[in-house]
Amino acid sequence: MRVITTDELNHPHIRRWWSPGALSRSAATLSRVRVLLPPSETKSDGGRGAPIRLEDLWLPELTPIRKQLLDALVDLSSDLDASSAALGLGPTQLAEIERNADLWDAPTTPAITRYTGVLYDALDYSSLTRAGKAKATDRLAIGSALFGIVRAGDMIPSYRLSGGSKLPGLPTLTSLWKRDLSAALAGVDDFVVDLRSGIYQQLGPVPGAVTATVLTEKPDGSRSVVSHFNKHHKGLAARSLVTTRRTVADINTLAAVVSDGGQRVEIASPVELVILTD
Repeated sequence: MRVITTDELNHPHIRRWWSPGALSRSAATLSRVRVLLPPSETKSDGGRGAPIRLEDLWLPELTPIRKQLLDALVDLSSDLDASSAALGLGPTQLAEIERNADLWDAPTTPAITRYTGVLYDALDYSSLTRAGKAKATDRLAIGSALFGIVRAGDMIPSYRLSGGSKLPGLPTLTSLWKRDLSAALAGVDDFVVDLRSGIYQQLGPVPGAVTATVLTEKPDGSRSVVSHFNKHHKGLAARSLVTTRRTVADINTLAAVVSDGGQRVEIASPVELVILTD
């Protein structure tokens, strides 16, 4: 695998389709990189933290919507059939409904250890140094159908609610979240790298955020979108961004950091990074 190096990113032969000064935000105004990750269907159980306090979560202006959804899930859990239908659960997944019934009283754990699965395996938070874990807590945020967005260190219970779910008596989750979540994220004065999947980007779009597309490149040069391993490669990119000592405040530095982590990258536009796999 050929990796684009930091020097090559500034090489005059690299093709650009825009003026280097045309980025939507000035790097000088940005304090840090903020990486938005998708949640996962699978979650760890239990926790050692006290029951959830919505006012302690990141972006507390979202508390009214969070409370509305928590109350709705708890109420819905009293009807197994309705819960199963709304949440897309099969007969072997009734424990998910029990989780929702206990949302207000359940123990909590940091969001970064609550979510599991392919992306979080690749990120491998548990193997980070103490400094790396501190950077992860500072730089990572995770999209959520229930909470909108949380910081990596926010204490949350286990739950079941997907971005495409429709709860009885409520608007779609996109209708509930889009205006307020987008406004809240627009006020975040960071260089935002949005690695969320499509449905979670729709819940709260972030204008000007850099997104990443994972493509497979075949020997004949043709490319196709990666599906199964998409989360794996985004997890690796996120790990690079929480372990780097560089200040990531523009797409050039972003590409260099991900490249130095061993991934092959291209800059498609001022707001799109392409990660290439074989």
